[in-house]
Amino acid sequence: MLVTMNRVLEYAESYGQAIGAFNVCTLEGIQATLEAAEELKQPVIIQFVELHEAYISLDVIGPIMVMMAEKANVPVCVHLDHGEKLDYLQKALDMGFTSIMYDGSMLDFDQNVANTRIAVEMAARYGASAEAELGAMGGNGSTDEDRYTNPDEAKSFVELTGINALACSFGTIHGLYFAEPKLDFDRISDIRQKTGIPVVMHGGSGVSDKDFRECIRRGVRKINYYTYSAKAGGEAVKKQCLKAENEFVYYHDVAVWGREAIKADVLAAMKVFSGK
Repeated sequence: MLVTMNRVLEYAESYGQAIGAFNVCTLEGIQATLEAAEELKQPVIIQFVELHEAYISLDVIGPIMVMMAEKANVPVCVHLDHGEKLDYLQKALDMGFTSIMYDGSMLDFDQNVANTRIAVEMAARYGASAEAELGAMGGNGSTDEDRYTNPDEAKSFVELTGINALACSFGTIHGLYFAEPKLDFDRISDIRQKTGIPVVMHGGSGVSDKDFRECIRRGVRKINYYTYSAKAGGEAVKKQCLKAENEFVYYHDVAVWGREAIKADVLAAMKVFSGK
């Protein structure tokens, strides 16, 4: 069942949980995520990030995401993640995506506001939801507290743009963690209290279950997750290939090994996010 981000975030709010937003760039990733959601009877967000154009084009995978979401037995939001160009957001909306994220976090405040307002208006014409980002997260194991989201700026940003959810920087990073993350939980609470809208955690892979639960308690309602599920799939394929030694390895088997491992990782993450 294809629904908007607003719909699944309302569900998350009513149950005091978070919805997993899983980046997918393969058919196996879509299958694994939807199978996990249906098994747990949980709403889910499948999303595509512009960065993954290096692996597959939105033109190819986007319509497949929408079609499979429509056929799913649970509510599924199809979301464009980290869209940096407005025409790219438009393409996703034309395909039937029910949510978009405009990422102007590297711009100055006024320009981010201006572009985000356009994105919100675009989404509204399609009955879709809109997310944006304020503050910036590190990558490659680094954080920069100077770029953490300012709660007072967040309040102004939400009031000026009318977004439905705000991606915030409070200590998570994109990619793999090389040290235990130190999250600013009080900042989450402050942002949620001042903005009144759901907080989105980007860089969710690698956060401890305990920290996930605390973030959710403080107001996080959407958690982006990709790196560790992709790593799980890759490690499973590597293990099976080494086990095969001199035997033939067929690509269709590789796809199944990867899908099963991704599903197991997504299941585990969704159980934490939903408090199961």
